[in-house]
Amino acid sequence: MSRIQYQQCPICGSQKISRQLTAKDHTVSGEAFDIWECGDCTGRFTQNIPDIHHIGSYYQSAEYISHSETKEGLINRMYHSVRKITMRSKQNWVKSSAGVKQGRLLDIGSGSGAFLHYMQQLGWEVTGLEPDAGARENARKLYNLDTLSTEALFQLPHAQFDCITMWHVLEHVHDLHGYLEQIRKLLKPGGALLIAVPNYTSTDARSYGSHWAAYDVPRHLYHFSPASMQILLQQHGLSIVQKHPMVFDAFYVSLLSEKYRSGGMIKAGWNGLRSYWKAWRHVDKCSSIVYECRQAD
Repeated sequence: MSRIQYQQCPICGSQKISRQLTAKDHTVSGEAFDIWECGDCTGRFTQNIPDIHHIGSYYQSAEYISHSETKEGLINRMYHSVRKITMRSKQNWVKSSAGVKQGRLLDIGSGSGAFLHYMQQLGWEVTGLEPDAGARENARKLYNLDTLSTEALFQLPHAQFDCITMWHVLEHVHDLHGYLEQIRKLLKPGGALLIAVPNYTSTDARSYGSHWAAYDVPRHLYHFSPASMQILLQQHGLSIVQKHPMVFDAFYVSLLSEKYRSGGMIKAGWNGLRSYWKAWRHVDKCSSIVYECRQAD
C-alpha cells in the first residue's frame, strides 16, 4: 500500500513540523498513526496516511454513520436525534450567508443525502458530490437523489452556486489546495462557502488528548485550528466573514472519546457540557466550527 509521508506542512508548506502525539484508528483497523504539527500555521496532520487510491478500505465500517445511516447503539441514536436540530441550523446558515431563501446549492461530501434532501424540500436546487459509491446508492434509495462522484467537482461550470457546503469533509480531502481553488471558482459573485471542521484546540480535544474521537485517523488527514484555517483559506482568495459554533458536536465527540478511553458515560457528559458552555462564550473553543467564507475582494 502506498503511504504519504509529509516533509513539509500540507496546509501552508512550512518545513517547521514536528511530531505531537499518536492516535489509534478505533473504527476500522486498530492501527496507530502519528499526528504532526506545523510551527508556523499551527495546523496538524496525520503522517503515513494511505494515498487516495488506498484510503477507501478505512471507510468500510457499519459504524461510519454518514455513509450507512445506522441507528445501532446509543451514540448513533443520539446522533440522529440531534441531526434534526442541526439541520435547521445548517439551513439557516445557508440562507443567511447566501442572502437568498432559495438558490443553487452544492454539498461536497453529501454522504447518504440527508442534508441535500432537507434543502431540496425547502425549494433549493441541489447538487451533491460523494466519493463513496455505497453512500451514493443510499442517497438514491432513501431520497431519490442522483449524487455524483467527487471527480465531477472539476467538470462543473464556474460561478453557478449561491452556496457551497462541506460538513466535516475538508479534513478528508487529499487534494486540499486543488479543491479549495476549484470551489472558489464555482461560487457565484457574492456566494458563500460554509466549511465545518473539528477544532483540535477545543476544550474537549484538550481533555481527551490522543483519545479525542475527532482525530479519527487515518480518515482525517488534517486537524485544523482557527489560525490554520484562516491561513489556508487566504491562500486561495477566500476570507472568513463569520464563525459559527457546532455546539452539539462537543457531546457526540466526548461520548465517543470516553468510549475509546474508558467507556464511562457520566464523565463524557460532563466534558461535553463544559466544552458546550465554553463554545457559547468563545467560538474558537468549540469542538467543531463552521467557517462562513466569501471570495476575497
